[in-house]
Amino acid sequence: MHDFPHTVTQTNHELGGLANEVPNFDQFRAKDFPAAFRTAMAEHLTEIAAIADNPAPASFDNTVAALERAGRQLEAVARIFFTLAGAHTSPQLQEVERDISPLLSRHSSQITLNAELFARIDAVHARRAELAELSAEDLRCLERMHASFVRSGARLEGADRERLAEIDAERSSLGTRFSQNILADEHDWVMALGKEDLDGLPDDLVSTMAGVAAERGLEGHAVTLSRSVVVPFLSYSTRRDLRETVFRDWTSRGENEGPSDNRQIMADILRLRSEKARLLGFESFAAYKLDDTMAKTPAAVRNLLEEVWEHAKARAASDAAALRKLAGGRGDNHPLAPWDWRYYAEQRRQTEFAIDESELKPYFELDRMITAAFDVAGRLFGLTFTPLPDARAWHPDVRAWQVSDRDGRPRGLFLGDYFARQSKRSGAWMSALRGQHKLDGGQLPIIYNVCNFAKPSAGQPALLSLDDARTLFHEFGHALHGLLSDVTWPSLAGTAVARDFVELPSQLYEHWLTVPSVLEQHARHVSTDAPLPKPLLDKMLAAKSFDAGFDTVEYTASALIDLGLHEMTEVPDKPLAAERAMLDDLGMPAEIVMRHRSPHFAHIFSGDGYSAGYYSYMWSEVLDADAFEAFEETGDPFDPGTAERLRQHVYSAGNSRDAADLYTAFRGRMPASDALLRKRGFVAD
Repeated sequence: MHDFPHTVTQTNHELGGLANEVPNFDQFRAKDFPAAFRTAMAEHLTEIAAIADNPAPASFDNTVAALERAGRQLEAVARIFFTLAGAHTSPQLQEVERDISPLLSRHSSQITLNAELFARIDAVHARRAELAELSAEDLRCLERMHASFVRSGARLEGADRERLAEIDAERSSLGTRFSQNILADEHDWVMALGKEDLDGLPDDLVSTMAGVAAERGLEGHAVTLSRSVVVPFLSYSTRRDLRETVFRDWTSRGENEGPSDNRQIMADILRLRSEKARLLGFESFAAYKLDDTMAKTPAAVRNLLEEVWEHAKARAASDAAALRKLAGGRGDNHPLAPWDWRYYAEQRRQTEFAIDESELKPYFELDRMITAAFDVAGRLFGLTFTPLPDARAWHPDVRAWQVSDRDGRPRGLFLGDYFARQSKRSGAWMSALRGQHKLDGGQLPIIYNVCNFAKPSAGQPALLSLDDARTLFHEFGHALHGLLSDVTWPSLAGTAVARDFVELPSQLYEHWLTVPSVLEQHARHVSTDAPLPKPLLDKMLAAKSFDAGFDTVEYTASALIDLGLHEMTEVPDKPLAAERAMLDDLGMPAEIVMRHRSPHFAHIFSGDGYSAGYYSYMWSEVLDADAFEAFEETGDPFDPGTAERLRQHVYSAGNSRDAADLYTAFRGRMPASDALLRKRGFVAD
């Protein structure tokens, strides 16, 4: 175990060496990680002490650059461990995660609250205007490092410093428990179905549910709480009683009496975050988090969300009336409930657009969509992807490709883990086994995507819904942000950008899925290889903003609740009561439920990344809608000049400049919300 980090930290220059750099996950045993972490943390603290105690005057090289080089061993152990913890966990790994999370938080606090270390960073920062030898990126690294230490409490003194460390350690432990509780609820829940329960379900879903049942050791078919199964079941099942059961249990994850109940954990996390914000001089945790983003203030976020909310609510009300009319016309006179919306919306889609999601799925086979995502990257950025069939990662389903630039030079490795399983947390994400940087010979990235698509029965193709295909493109956009990173300093590389900028590369990439030339080449029938028929394509594009009211309401409600909970200066004992009150004040439509109810809102409670930051998807959508219009204005979705500016100022730039400066360098200006409203069909083009 002690040798494994070298497999992910070695430098490399030749493509031939990359093929062997996927870590051998078979060697990693849960029981070995605690010792590996302790050894790596001790080594890191030794490196930190050498920097902090250096008798030479503080300089950029002996302080900032030295800190950038420190902690390589710990980073490698952590990347391996948390890859497994998210994508292929076990009870043994979960136990280690519960134990190690507060220790890692304490370790981080020992560094950021090291007074001697910060004094050196502060000294270099104070002289930054005199350091003519530093490049613009060097200065950005210094500024971001100094700001990070200040935001982590480096200016605190005495008991406040120790209390902040305690808060961060406790919050880290609670976040781990929150995430594991969601996984436990998803892992333990299954509903067996008989043949009489399959009415209305398309063949590919029936096949998938047969595989789900077999995996759980059941006869026939079964539903789990995986989104890739739940959403199509709610969209097609004619059995309203079963839809209600599935919907209620899906939306109450983390809100059940027993060991997996997240309600008290939520309250504790919110209380700790509020206390942390006050210690650091902020009125609320939202004010603290947003101070270091493009948005800057809760008021700026609320202005955007509420502007879109009113448009979305009006559209949803109109759509709800249409759905009630459709249901009544079929003799279904019951009130429209949340477990009915997707079903009647699908019926309406078929009626108004003569389009059936199950009719589209054969044209969106997983392998073809992976190839499509690669092809777009080639046409925009000159990348090529070569399969590595012998590479072995954390699970047999994981696939690997070596990535090269247009001149054949190595760019890194990309891994894809696409199918849902019991050992994987829900959702979809991008991360890195190794980040890019140019220090000491440089390091090429190893980037991976994790998704939770329904795995078909043996021998059957994996067919994606249009939303699934968008998810694949979205996460691959994040992956490109890591693969194309071209910066010197590790802390500025890839996706290490402002939270409300990080979704721009991913959401923008989704646009190319429905570019007609991409669909013509890659959306081909899984059995006949026939291209997506133009009438079906036209109907699909015409329906692109169909149900945008529903989609926007369920998302924006979640973002507004996230913001509201973290704006509170007095945290309630029962946050769900506060959630309900805020939804009532917003006029939340009774027929729609938040996309992520708080007890399973992993984005904001499993870690601090998206806390008070779920709005960032919409903030970035303002950017991505405007950014794609830059291509449309040229008449070519692959315009070389626009693509080169996009690569230089967005995908390759990391955090080398302020996010607003990077976007302006690409587009020539900052956007308004008009492009987003046009994209969602709320205002006319």
